Parts: sequence; structure tokens; C-alpha cells
Amino acid sequence: MKTLFTLLTLITSLWITPAFADRIDIDNAKLKGLIDEGVPVIDVRRLDEWKSTGVIDGSHLLTFFDEKGNYDSGKWLGELSELINTEEPFVLICQSGARSFSVSDWLGKNFDTVYNVQKGIGHWITEGNETVVAP
Repeated sequence: MKTLFTLLTLITSLWITPAFADRIDIDNAKLKGLIDEGVPVIDVRRLDEWKSTGVIDGSHLLTFFDEKGNYDSGKWLGELSELINTEEPFVLICQSGARSFSVSDWLGKNFDTVYNVQKGIGHWITEGNETVVAP
């Protein structure tokens, strides 16, 4: 009887636990489509990087890692929730896709849909896509 109770408890907890998606890696074509749909883009690079390459028009600028690789996840999540509706899909981008990969992988465990631009803004620019001057 105890085994049956344990099994039922486990099944129930799995059934009522919300399912979250993992990170969804995307290319530039998919990014363009998501932008056209109004899905917000979060650029996690630093100010010096935004100034160096420009940014995707309309993207939200929210640095995750500082120049030493440090971060404050609680503060960052608070700022993210002020910028966008975190219950809806959003895109993360960085220079080459490495930082946004890490952040989106972490966020994907707690949010429904987090997209990661695989090759970053560097590849976006290489493919001839436009950027605007960072504010």
C-alpha cells in the first residue's frame, strides 16, 4: 500500500508540475521572423560591445556578464521582468552565441520559451543584416 501511495504521489506531482521548455537555438532567418512577430530581443552584451557593433533595432539592452564574467542573476531577472513580459517568448543574443547560450539554457529551465541566436550578432552583421547605433 505504501508503494502505491508513493507511486500515486509521484505521478500527481509530475502531472501538476508545470513543464518548461529548454533553450531553443535559432538562426538569423528565424530571428527575423520572430522580430516580425514582435517577439522581444534581449541583447546581453556589454555597453562597449553595443557601441562597437551597434544593436538590432528595437532590441532591449541588458548586460548579463560584466567584463570579468561576473553577474547578479537576481538583479538581472528583476530588470528583465521590467522590460518584457517574461511569460511570453523572448530572444537572447550576444556577440557569438556563447553567453546567450549559457543564459538561455539557464532561463529555459524556468521560462516557457527562450530563444538563443546561435551565432550571435557577429553572424547577423556578416550576413548583411543591419544594426543601429546603441543608445
